[in-house]
Amino acid sequence: MPLLRLLPAERAHQVTLALLKAGLVPAAESVVDPILATTLWGLDFPNPLGLAAGFDKNGEVPDAMLRLGFGFVEIGSVTPRPQPGNPKPRLFRLSEDRAVINRMGFNNLGLAFAADRLAARKRSGIVGANLGKNKDSQDAVADYVAGVATLGPLADYLVINISSPNTPGLRALQGKEPLRALVDGVAEALARLPAKKPLLLKIAPDLTAEDRADIAEIALASPLSGLIVSNTTIERPQSLRSNLAGETGGLSGQPLFAPSTEVLADMYRLTEGRLPLIGVGGIGSAEQAYAKIRAGASLLQLYSALVYAGPGLVGDINRGLARLLRRDGFASIAAAVGADQRR
Repeated sequence: MPLLRLLPAERAHQVTLALLKAGLVPAAESVVDPILATTLWGLDFPNPLGLAAGFDKNGEVPDAMLRLGFGFVEIGSVTPRPQPGNPKPRLFRLSEDRAVINRMGFNNLGLAFAADRLAARKRSGIVGANLGKNKDSQDAVADYVAGVATLGPLADYLVINISSPNTPGLRALQGKEPLRALVDGVAEALARLPAKKPLLLKIAPDLTAEDRADIAEIALASPLSGLIVSNTTIERPQSLRSNLAGETGGLSGQPLFAPSTEVLADMYRLTEGRLPLIGVGGIGSAEQAYAKIRAGASLLQLYSALVYAGPGLVGDINRGLARLLRRDGFASIAAAVGADQRR
C-alpha cells in the first residue's frame, strides 16, 4: 500500500488491477457469520458489504475481489461502445481528507469486452453490472437497453447509472419525465431476458427535495427493484484541507459520508421502507457501515476507503458490524435496516 501511494492515483489503480489479475493479491479469510447474511431479490448475500462500481470497470477481477471478503461486487460503469474517458490527469487523492476526486468519464472497453469477461466466470458469488451511456450518444434509452440485453444474462443484477457528474447531460436523466421514459424503456428490455434480474437505479447526492420525491414516486410505481444511494458529489465541503480540493469531478470518501447518509435516510422515508436501498458514500469503518444500515440501507458498498485502508478493511468492517448488531440486540442485518427511522 505505501508503495502504491507513491504512484499517481490512476497508475496505482492500474497496477492494482494487474496484481489482482496475476493472482498476486492473496485472498483474505472470509468473515462467515450468520448474523451478516441477508437475502434480497432471491440472491443470498453472505455479508452486506459490496465493492462499488468504478474499481473494476471492465469485469476483469470480480472473483479476485470476492476472495477479499466482499459479499458482492459491482462492475462498470460499462457503455455500449468503448470510450477513452476524459483527458488525464483525472483521478486525485485528497489524502488529508481521506477522499478522492475523479473525472474519469466512463472510460471502459465496452459491452462486448465486459460480456466476454463475465461469460468466462464460473458464476460463483454475486456480481452486478453497472450500465452507462456513451458520451456522444443521442439516445440514452437505447444505450441502457443495449446494456441490459448484453449483460443481463451474465450478471446477477443490473444498475442504471445516471448520476455520474462526469458525463455531460447525464444527471438531467434524473428529472421526472426523462427518468420515467428511461425506466419504462429499460423495463421492456428487462422483460425480454430469459430470467428475471433485479434492476436498480443509482442516484446522486446533490438532489433537491423535489427531485428526491419524484424519484421515490417513480421508483415505487415502476419495476425498479431498488436504489443505490449515492454516487459522488460535485459539492465541496469547506472542511476540505487538500490543495487538490478544487479539481473538477466527483468527490468521494469521508467527506461524502454525512450528505450521502442524509439522502439515504430521506429516500428510505420517501419509499416507506418498501424498496431495498444500497448505501454507499464515505464508509470507512464498521460504525459508519452500521449507521448506513440504521438509516435504511439493506446492503452497503465502498471503494474510496480501500485507497487508504487497504483490503483488510473489508474483514474489519464485517467483524465490527456483527459485533454492533449483537450489542444492540439485532438477530440479523434485515432487523436493523431503518432502525433509526422507526424510533
